[in-house]
Amino acid sequence: MHNFSIAIHGGAGTIVKQDMTPALEAEYTRALDAALTLGYQLLAAGNTAEAAVLAAVSSLEDHPLFNAGRGAVFTKTGGHELDAAIMLGHNLAAGAVAGVQHVANPVQLAAAIMHHSSHVMLSGQGALEFAINQGLVIKPGAYFFTQFRYDQWKAVRDTNTVALDHNLQGIESLLANKKFGTVGAVACDAQGNLAAATSTGGMTNKQFNRIGDSPIIGAGTYANNQTCAISCTGHGELFMKAVAAYDVSCLMEYKGLSLQDAMEQVVHHKLVAMGGEGGMIGADAQANISMQFNSAGMYRAMQHSNGQKTLAIYKEQL
Repeated sequence: MHNFSIAIHGGAGTIVKQDMTPALEAEYTRALDAALTLGYQLLAAGNTAEAAVLAAVSSLEDHPLFNAGRGAVFTKTGGHELDAAIMLGHNLAAGAVAGVQHVANPVQLAAAIMHHSSHVMLSGQGALEFAINQGLVIKPGAYFFTQFRYDQWKAVRDTNTVALDHNLQGIESLLANKKFGTVGAVACDAQGNLAAATSTGGMTNKQFNRIGDSPIIGAGTYANNQTCAISCTGHGELFMKAVAAYDVSCLMEYKGLSLQDAMEQVVHHKLVAMGGEGGMIGADAQANISMQFNSAGMYRAMQHSNGQKTLAIYKEQL
């Protein structure tokens, strides 16, 4: 039987052990393990890579610790605007949603767009209407309230910053612990098919319906059976400029690099040269997994049918 594997991430950034209580570290680890296990068990039962990444990302969206779904950060106006994408490697099918409100699991909306519309990306009110028509779970604003995110937002919301398009790092740099809170999953199933999915609440205190890299196919999310499946987490504007996820695929396709080498080239060289902080997870059609980041830490986990399993948070766990 073909090997299969899955990897997940819960965001990257300034994540260091001295800032983490034992209880919080244990909760992050439990949440990562639960999402990983959901996805891996589906693969082990012969299900598709799509089913695995959907289950894993939905689980992370449901957990208030992560900046996606229920734990999404607050916008400048005190609401939540959610982005997500999914892509399948065997046929390049893709679905994405940007700036949607009230949808409990934006990644499931992205999948519905992929399967039940003629479009790749929907946004805002139209995306919400489509979600309602598809029978997806809709929640009131209070569902997305978490005290930690609210306190984080209060610390920066009244700060007089230059417009975001001139000072993209201004808001985030004011946070004591800079984190790029995105969740994602990549998988290779027993048929050798790949899938990637990513979901985020975006940037704390974001204005003007700002959208990052997560829902943009090729920037934050990409899958192609001929090369790789990639899900990114980081400073979205730089990942968009780098077309980071697709660049890994290009290095594999046109230069013959391995998954590991291609991801290292993008994360540790190209993005660093541009000032881009964050990371990505990747899988190839031989079920190889790589998890690369250039920040202090990245919530991450992987499991392979050969018995390998990793749960990690900090850089020193590499």
